[in-house]
Amino acid sequence: MNLVFLGPPGSGKGTQAVRLSQAKGVVHLSTGDLLREAVKGGTELGRQAEGYMKKGELVPDALIIGLIEDKITGGELNNGFILDGFPRTVPQAESLKTMFEKNRIGLDKAVLIAVSDDEIVKRLSRRWFCPTCQAIYNYPTNVPRKEGICDKDGAELQRRPDDEEGVVRNRLEVYKKQTQPIEVFYQKESLLVEVSGEDTPDNVFQSVLKAVG
Repeated sequence: MNLVFLGPPGSGKGTQAVRLSQAKGVVHLSTGDLLREAVKGGTELGRQAEGYMKKGELVPDALIIGLIEDKITGGELNNGFILDGFPRTVPQAESLKTMFEKNRIGLDKAVLIAVSDDEIVKRLSRRWFCPTCQAIYNYPTNVPRKEGICDKDGAELQRRPDDEEGVVRNRLEVYKKQTQPIEVFYQKESLLVEVSGEDTPDNVFQSVLKAVG
């Protein structure tokens, strides 16, 4: 089972991707984890990535695809994988396809977790985090026992600047311009399956299971 997970910020695709990877025994590959692992491992590509990250620059597409290819050639993805957070643009999707074909890897499905803009704004603008332990709270589904206070360490909860409504709507516009065209790309490849993310996490997961077979 080789999958790509797509969806706007706040859609819950990361949560569902992790859950599916655990249920199916396949590797969950998020771009951030991939880069951190490569840097920590001190590989050649990891050292190159670290150079960009230290300067606050975007790591080039070719480098990220190279990191994924290293895992393929090293046999780490033989039992399947879920790519989460990559590709984000059509050129990335095209380069990824070329690399897969070179390594005789087939992509089974691109799973889109679809959530409306208003629902995303509602979710993210009600999200708070603990600056001490990084615990996340969502209103109304995961509410702290005491208003505004972390259950674990008593720290005062904060809201991330990028979770303010105006910023969230701007992030959604960026997503639509850059990432939504990927949906069309995978649709043309007959790989796109859409799952509604506007339900309980358990129900969404059941829909994901059904969609991927």
